[in-house]
Amino acid sequence: MDKNAKLPETDDGTILFNTDPIILKYHYEIDYLHSYAQDSPFFAGLTKKKLMGSRCTGCGRRFATPRGHCMECGAPTEWFELPREGRVHTYTTCHFGGEAFLKETPFTLVMVEFDGVDTLFLSRLIGAEPDEVKVGMPVRARFLRNCKFKPTDVYFVPM
Repeated sequence: MDKNAKLPETDDGTILFNTDPIILKYHYEIDYLHSYAQDSPFFAGLTKKKLMGSRCTGCGRRFATPRGHCMECGAPTEWFELPREGRVHTYTTCHFGGEAFLKETPFTLVMVEFDGVDTLFLSRLIGAEPDEVKVGMPVRARFLRNCKFKPTDVYFVPM
């Protein structure tokens, strides 16, 4: 038994931003295995440049943001392809964002409405300055060339 054992130490330190309360910079990285489970057809659709929604097998309600069961009657849903064209229902300009969007701020988020669909689809709007965006403005879906299996693989542009 070594009573003088010590953990190895490095010369790098910690960046302290504040002392009361203590705020410091801490890098955290991990590989994470994630399953899209019942939402897999939505992400598979993105690889084929398709937007997939869900339709209730009971009441027929159509959801732009897919779900496994109807939020009205509880019946299971089935997949259907959404139109690529819609209209801005509402929008906001984001001046702050998560790490993935910091380089893009400010950016515009839109809720897109599609003919014949009962709910809205949240996405980014590219190609219009914030003061050019209007409720009712026609928009068209575009897709990243290299799918990353993320909701941001689809975005909208003005028509």
